Amino acid sequence: MPADAKAADFGNLSVRVAPLMLDEESQELFEANLPLSGLLPLRVEMVHNSGVTVELKRVRLRLRDAGGNEWKIISAKQAISQILKANQVYAYNPESRKAFEKEFRAYELDLKSPLTHEERRRHGFIIFQAPKKAPVETPHGLVLAIEGLPQPGEIRIN
Repeated sequence: MPADAKAADFGNLSVRVAPLMLDEESQELFEANLPLSGLLPLRVEMVHNSGVTVELKRVRLRLRDAGGNEWKIISAKQAISQILKANQVYAYNPESRKAFEKEFRAYELDLKSPLTHEERRRHGFIIFQAPKKAPVETPHGLVLAIEGLPQPGEIRIN
């Protein structure tokens, strides 16, 4: 997690967020240009602060920009389809695609299983799709709203 990551405390959960904005970063990590595909990955770290288990499947993450546009959260599977479509990849080796999907999904933040005090910390990426699936160019005023926690709130990303 970069030192300039934005953070907020939501009671029994602390969250740090950093967008992956540079083409080079996404190319190096995912072997694909996600901004060109209309995707914005957010690096997220969640830290458990209490003895009470946090049910992450109840948590809803919403991203909006300075223009009030809502960015849609998508699964790794949907992101992979978007990447292939944006790069006009229609013919591929099935084994290569399986390997790409497996590697890409390994980075996804698990929001389905509960976060316990024993685990303490969880990190990964959440992928958001730009409004109208347009290529991502340095969006301004990004705010991540976190709902479904005892203390919902927002994190101003940039």
